[in-house]
Amino acid sequence: MAACFHPKPTINGEDDSVILFSTSSSPQGSTSPSSSSYHSPPPSLSSHHHSRTSHKLTVRNLSYTIHLKGSIPDSFLHLAQKPKPVEVLKSVSFVARSSEIVAILGPSGTGKSSLLRIISGRVNDKDFDPCSISIDDHLMMRSPDQLRKICGFVAQEDNLLPLLTVRETLIFSAKFRLKEMSSKEKEERVESLMQELGLLHVADSFVGDEENRGISGGERKRVSIGVDMIHDPPILLLDEPTSGLDSSSALQVIELLASMAKARGRTVLLSIHQPSYRILRYISKFLLLSHGSVVHNGSLELLEENIQRLGFQIPTQLNALEFAMEIMPALEASTPKLTVVEDKDSYESYPRVWSDEECNRIQQRDYDDDDKRMGNFWFFSNLLEIMFLCSRFWKIIYRTKQLFLARTMQAIVGGLGLASVYVKVRKDEEGVAERLGLFAFSLSFLLSSTVEALPIYLQERRVLMKEASRGAYKISSYMIANTIVFMPFLFAVSILFAVPVYWIVGLNPSISAFAFFTFVVWLIILMASSLVLFLSAISPDFISGNSLICTVLGSFFLFSGYFIPKDNIPKYWLFMYYVSLYRYPLDTLLTNEYWSLRNECFSWRPGNMCILSGNDVLKSRGLEKDTRWINVGIMFGFFLFYRVLCWIILARKASTSTI
Repeated sequence: MAACFHPKPTINGEDDSVILFSTSSSPQGSTSPSSSSYHSPPPSLSSHHHSRTSHKLTVRNLSYTIHLKGSIPDSFLHLAQKPKPVEVLKSVSFVARSSEIVAILGPSGTGKSSLLRIISGRVNDKDFDPCSISIDDHLMMRSPDQLRKICGFVAQEDNLLPLLTVRETLIFSAKFRLKEMSSKEKEERVESLMQELGLLHVADSFVGDEENRGISGGERKRVSIGVDMIHDPPILLLDEPTSGLDSSSALQVIELLASMAKARGRTVLLSIHQPSYRILRYISKFLLLSHGSVVHNGSLELLEENIQRLGFQIPTQLNALEFAMEIMPALEASTPKLTVVEDKDSYESYPRVWSDEECNRIQQRDYDDDDKRMGNFWFFSNLLEIMFLCSRFWKIIYRTKQLFLARTMQAIVGGLGLASVYVKVRKDEEGVAERLGLFAFSLSFLLSSTVEALPIYLQERRVLMKEASRGAYKISSYMIANTIVFMPFLFAVSILFAVPVYWIVGLNPSISAFAFFTFVVWLIILMASSLVLFLSAISPDFISGNSLICTVLGSFFLFSGYFIPKDNIPKYWLFMYYVSLYRYPLDTLLTNEYWSLRNECFSWRPGNMCILSGNDVLKSRGLEKDTRWINVGIMFGFFLFYRVLCWIILARKASTSTI
């Protein structure tokens, strides 16, 4: 039977309203007839507010089961069998209060990370049990999003942009998540946070990563903590914050967390593997898991007593936690089937259990009132997000020397190299064939020249998923900012390519034809960048993404009409001719070159008889009408289409992200 919490009864028969974040210094909070009801929004998460307020996180009978999906071969071999569900967590219960650190320990695969992700709201709605988690006896009844706003969550991986400095990383985080503050207040908040995190000495150093030299691993972890603390959450969850750090850096991180927990009254939960003796003294309570169940919930001294009660003697070279890992089966067998608590007070602090009917009735309440915002503020907020993202994009592009230089040199060298092969193409029958080859190769070169942006998009994607899932900004704002920043940059690249190719080769000498040629080159590069952006959204890694891009571009080139005329393409492949990114720009470039030269003859037969005119060249490609602007509209449609697809996929991934 599902279990839910019931709040403590109010005095004198008043309503059951409670305050989620009380301004009282009492650990239990306070009740008041004027308090907000269950569906009221949490008060502002300001730093001064948290420093005076105590909070209590209660988890009761939390279970989590994964329903595995069978693979296609399995479905054929075992039609009657379904994969058995895996119980990750089994009736986990504990209480965590302000100013203390609760460490979650256990062997690998016991559900430590899953527990933290559920408490932080990083699960799907269908997997979220709103009756198992409460804060200050206030049930998290609305959705996991409510927990995401209240809890700060630091993942095990440091998903940061390596080419931003420490100060810039925190400043942008403040701009995204503290929209109600003024610029000066945000800067003051960042400076105080850097001082609190011990990062002032590296404030202007790049974050860095494996390829770009930057700050140390311990400092990078502290930056990750700062990014998720910028909005001053009352509850901070960390998934193995000491993983990958040396003993000294690990101790510094734990000391920092202990200091913040005491100074600001935060509740800190973290998972950790075999902490050292020096780390143990900073941890208030230990939650020991085995096969998803709690085998110990309490202090280190209580664990030592339990071990001795079982008849074991802890070796002098081991601490109680290390020895507990070795005798885990004995601890698990001795654990009562009832909820594991530290003492009677902890047990009595749990709210009353509700029945299934009461749970279902409460879940039907409407909790959307606090989400209603004025339209003007919503528009202004989106505009600010786009401005901040544009600023960050410019910094990253400018500092990504390999991308900036690669694109620039690729356009210049590619344009000059291609022009040197087709210098002053003659206006004869051979020249017509050479121009067609020039246009086809230029298309292939331009469409494939954006592949080098794939690893950058993949690197940004994890940061995007983390920030968007936390509500820092919308995916639509990211896509608009990406478009605004890259359009002028790619236009400059198109000019660098078009100028040498057009005039050295000797194409149509009309200025309007040259301007249109440059415009089409720009559209080609924009289409290619949108395609790469879309494929990066669906690719798991660089190798898969690179293979997918090559396959798609190769298919588009094959069915462009250059190798196989439209009439010779099999009917079942004819759709590829219409969706090919090569077809429309190729036809547009040919029309731009020969439409004003329709009456000019390129090949003569003895007797002054013209056998190949500009009009004949166009007819051979089925271009009897000037469709340049129609093709421009189609190319622009492809540019938008792939970006909209990318937006849909990224928005879907962000809504289900557990980062």
